[in-house]
Amino acid sequence: MNIFKLSFRMLRRDWRAGELRVLTFALVIAIGGMTTVGFFADRVQLALSRQGNQLLGADLIVFSDHPLAPRYADEAKRLGLAVSTALKFPSMTGKGESNLLTEIKAVTAGYPLRGTLRITEDFSNVSPEATRVANAIPAPGSAWVDEKLMVRLDLHRGDKIEVGAVHLTVDALITQEPDYSIGFLNLRPRVLINAADLPATKLVQEGSRIGYRLLVSGESGDVENFRRWAQSHLMLGERIEGIRDARPEIKAALERAEKFLSLAALASVVLAAAAVALAVRRFTQRHLDGCAVMRCLGASQGSMLRLYLYHFITLGLIASGAGCLLGFVSQEALTFWLSGLVEAELPWPSIWPAVHGLLTGMVLLLGFALPPLLNLRSVPALRVLRRDIGMPNTFSITGYALGLAALSILFLWKAGDVRLGVSVIGGFVAAIAVFGLIGWLLLKALTHMRGHTAGAWRYGLASIRRRATSSVVQAVALGLGLMAMLALTLIRDDLLQDWRTSLPPDAPNHFLINIQEDQLQPLAAFFSQHNMERPPVFPMVRGRLTEINGKSIASGEYADIRAKRLVEREFNLSWADEMQSDNQIVSGHWWKKGDSGKAELSMEEDIAKTIGIKLGDRLTYDVAGSVFSAKVTSLRKVNWDSFRVNFFVVTPPGVLEKYPVSYITSFHLPSQQIEVTNQLIKAFPNLLVLDVANIISQVQKVIEQVTKAIEFVFLFTLLAGLTVLYAAIVSTQDERIHEAAIFRTLGAKRRQLAGAWAAEFAILGGLAGLFAAAGANALGYVVGEYALNLSYTFNPWIWLTGLFAGIVGVTAAGLMGTRSALSTPPLMTLRKV
Repeated sequence: MNIFKLSFRMLRRDWRAGELRVLTFALVIAIGGMTTVGFFADRVQLALSRQGNQLLGADLIVFSDHPLAPRYADEAKRLGLAVSTALKFPSMTGKGESNLLTEIKAVTAGYPLRGTLRITEDFSNVSPEATRVANAIPAPGSAWVDEKLMVRLDLHRGDKIEVGAVHLTVDALITQEPDYSIGFLNLRPRVLINAADLPATKLVQEGSRIGYRLLVSGESGDVENFRRWAQSHLMLGERIEGIRDARPEIKAALERAEKFLSLAALASVVLAAAAVALAVRRFTQRHLDGCAVMRCLGASQGSMLRLYLYHFITLGLIASGAGCLLGFVSQEALTFWLSGLVEAELPWPSIWPAVHGLLTGMVLLLGFALPPLLNLRSVPALRVLRRDIGMPNTFSITGYALGLAALSILFLWKAGDVRLGVSVIGGFVAAIAVFGLIGWLLLKALTHMRGHTAGAWRYGLASIRRRATSSVVQAVALGLGLMAMLALTLIRDDLLQDWRTSLPPDAPNHFLINIQEDQLQPLAAFFSQHNMERPPVFPMVRGRLTEINGKSIASGEYADIRAKRLVEREFNLSWADEMQSDNQIVSGHWWKKGDSGKAELSMEEDIAKTIGIKLGDRLTYDVAGSVFSAKVTSLRKVNWDSFRVNFFVVTPPGVLEKYPVSYITSFHLPSQQIEVTNQLIKAFPNLLVLDVANIISQVQKVIEQVTKAIEFVFLFTLLAGLTVLYAAIVSTQDERIHEAAIFRTLGAKRRQLAGAWAAEFAILGGLAGLFAAAGANALGYVVGEYALNLSYTFNPWIWLTGLFAGIVGVTAAGLMGTRSALSTPPLMTLRKV
C-alpha cells in the first residue's frame, strides 16, 4: 500500500510538472480516435445493413418448403421482434378467357417489415408522383397486381381475376415491392393477396410447390440472437437469410466497407503504438536521476518495478478513460452528421467500443512501457555521481518483442478478419525490420558525407551521427505513421475508384431473360428504334450438377445449407471466347482462341468453395436429359456489384451450342423512359423483364454513405499521425535544450541553431517519407489484392507525396516543437548540470 501511495504521489507530481503531457496526449488521442471509429463503424454498419434490409422486406427471413413450426414465430416474439409471414407459389391467374402463369404471394398484417410497398390506384399513371406508400396489405377479397400482369391481361381497377377457386377484385397496381428481385427467381408477373383469402383459393394442396417465409425485424442484437437460435433448430428444407445472403452485390459492398473501417482502426492502433513507444522512451530518460537516487536510498529492484508499474497502470486507466469519453463525445457529433445520410434512426451505442478502448489503451501502454520499466529498475546508483551513465538496455530487444506481440494480438482482434490482420501485421513487422536496417545504413552513409558539406548541413549530419540510434528510431516511427496514412489513402482511392468504375451512373438496371434466337434481330431493331444502344447478349443454358469426378452428388451430403440449395438447383451455364472485364482469374488459366469445343469450364470461386470444387475437377451436368462433362481449368472472381450479366459457370464456344439455349442481356433505362418497358413487353410477350433500378439506387446510396464514412474516418488517422509526429519531436527536446545552451554559451546564434536543426529534421523527414512511400505501396498492394479484393493501381505520385510530406511536415513540426529549446536561457540549463 505504501508503494501504491508513493506511486500515486509521483503521478501527481509528474502531472503538475508536465512530464506526462506527451504520453497522456498520445493515449487520449489514440484511444479517442479508436473508440470513435469503433462507435462509428458499429453505427454505420448497422445503418447500411438496415438500408440493405429494405430490399429484403425484413432483417431476416426463414425460408421453408413446408409449413414452418410455430416455435420460430414464438421465439421471435419472445425476443421482442416484429413478425409477419408470406407464402409464395406459382399459379395460373385468369381474366375471362385469358390465363397467365403468375407468382402469388399471400401475406399477413405487417408486411413488409422493412422498406416500403408503393401502389397506385390510377392504372394509367405509374410515375413516382402518382404512387403512394401502402399502409396496409390488400383487404380480404381484393388483390394487388404488378405492371406485367396488368399489361398482359389488360387489367383495370375493379376488374375480377380468378386465382384458383376464388375471384378477387383488382384494387391497386404495385409499383415498388421491397423483396422483389432478390435473386433471379421473381421473374413471373405477380399478385399480392391477403393470407385470409388463401384457403378459399384451394391452391394449397398436398404436393403443392409453396415457399413459406417468416419475416422478422427488430434491434440488431435481438435479430442476431434469433438467427443463432434459429440456425441451430433448422430442419431439412429450411434456411435462414439476411440481405448479405440474398444479394451478392449488397454483400460485396457491405463487406468492403466493414473491412476498410477495420483497416482504419488498425491504422489508429499502429500510430498509437508508435506514439506511445516514443513518449515512454522520453519519460524513462527523464526519470533516470530519480531512480538512481532511490537506489542510493535502498530501494530494491522489485520495489522500483512495482512503483512504476502502478504509476503506468493508473495513468493508463485515466488516459484511456479520457480517450473513451472523447470518443463518446465525438461519436455524438458524428451521429448528428450521419443522421442526414441514413434514412433510419441510429440506435444508442453499446458499451463494447469503450471496453475495447480501455483494453487497447492498457495493452498498448504496458506493451511498450514494460521494456523501459524493466531497465529502469536496474539503473545503477553510481549515476548520482556520473551523469554520463545512461539506462541499461538489458531487456530492450525481448521487451519490445513483447510490445510487438501485444500489438499483433490487437491487430487480429481489431481486424475481425484473420487474413486482413495477418496482412497488416506482416507488413508492419517487415517494415520495422527493413526500415531499421536501411535507416541505419543510410545514416551511416550520410554521416560520411559530413566532410563534403558546410554550415547547417554539416552540423545536422553531426547531430544525427551523435544520436544515431535515436535518429533511426525516430525515422522508423515517423515512417510507420506516414506509411499508415499513405497506405490508407492508396487503398481508399482504389476502393472508391473501383466502386465508381463497377457501378457508374449508367449501370444496367433492367435484365431481359428468355430471349429466343429468332428474337435477337427484332430485339436489336427495337433498341435502334428507341435510340438506345444495343446491349451485349449472352447465351444461357440451364443445367444441373450431377457428378464431381465421376461420383454422384446429392444435397444430403452437404452440411452447409447454401451448398444444399446450390446442388438442388439448376445452374445458368454460358460460353464465351473472352472473359468479361469484371471477372478476374484467381486460379488456373482462361482458354485460348483455338480451344473452341474443348471440354473445359471456368467456375466462380465462391460457389466452387461452397460446393467443394477444386481446380482440375471434372464436373458432369444434366442439361434437358442429356449429360456432358468438362474439366475445371480456372476459378474466377466475379465483381457482382457491377450489375452486369455474369455466370457461375462458363465454357469455351462449341461445348453447349447443341443444347436448348435462350439469351439474356442487361441494359440501362433512364427513369424518364420507363414507358419503353411496357412497349417491350407488348412487342415480346415471352420476355421476362427484371427491373433492378431500386437495387441499383440502394447500392449507390450504400457506396455514397460508405464514401463519406471513409473520409470521416481518415480525419482520425491524420490526427493520430500528428500525434506520432509530436511525440517524435518532443522525445529529443531535452537533449536539444542542453545542446542549445552549450552552443549559445560558445557564441552560436539562434538563427544558426535553427538552421542546423532544420537540416537535421529535413534529413529525418526525407528518410521517413521514403520509408513511408515504399511501405505504403507494398502494404496497399497486399491489403488491396488479398484482403479487400481490389485491383491495385500503381501511383507514382505517392513517392513525391511521401517525400514532400516527410521533409516539409517533419521540418515544420520540428522547428515549432523546438522553439522552447531556443528560448530557454542557457544559464537555467547549465545550472541544472
